[in-house]
Amino acid sequence: MKLDPFYLIVDRASWIERLGPLGLKLVQLRVKDLEDDDLRAEIRSAKSICDRLGVTLVINDFWQMAIEEKCNWIHLGQEDLTDVDLDAIRAAGLKFGLSSHDDAELDTAIAAKPDYIALGPVFPTILKKMKWAPQGLEKLRIWKERIGDIPLVAIGGLTPERASAALDHGADIASVVTDITLNDNPEARAKEWIAATAKARG
Repeated sequence: MKLDPFYLIVDRASWIERLGPLGLKLVQLRVKDLEDDDLRAEIRSAKSICDRLGVTLVINDFWQMAIEEKCNWIHLGQEDLTDVDLDAIRAAGLKFGLSSHDDAELDTAIAAKPDYIALGPVFPTILKKMKWAPQGLEKLRIWKERIGDIPLVAIGGLTPERASAALDHGADIASVVTDITLNDNPEARAKEWIAATAKARG
C-alpha cells in the first residue's frame, strides 16, 4: 500500500474530524498529555473517524495500546527501540515508521526494517527543541539513495512550498504539524498542502 505524500500529525482526534473531509489520507495521532483511559478513548475516537473517512491512522509511541485497539500503524522514536517488542508488533500485523535524525540513527533504522523512515528536522522547527541541526533538502536525496524502496518521510519546518521541494529532492512523504495546527485558517492551509503534494500523489 502506497502512503499518501501529505502526512498530518495532530494531538487530538477532533483535528481528524475537522480536516479529514478535505481530502486527508494519512494522519498520525501524537498525544503527549493523556494517559490510560483518556488516551485509549482518544485512540478509539481517532480510529473510528479514520475508518469512516478512509484515512490511514498512525499511532505515535503507544504500540501496546495500538495493538489492543486493532490499529494498523504506529510511529516510534529511536529511544523507543530499547523497550519496544518489534516481534509482537509484526505478529499483530502492524506496520511501523521510525524517526531518524543523523547517519548513525539511519543505520539503526534500516536494521529495524521499518515500513517508512522519517528524517528531520529538514528545516528549523518550533515543535520541540532538538539537538540536531536542520538537515536540509540535499540530505533527503542522499538518504533516499541509501534506503532505496523504504518510503522516506521529510519532517521539520515544512510549508506547502518546502513540502513540494522536499518531494522533489527524494522524499516520498512530507509531514506537518504546526504549519497547519497553528495556522489562523487550518482548513485553507490543509488545502494548500493537498495541492502542493498533488504531483507526488500522481
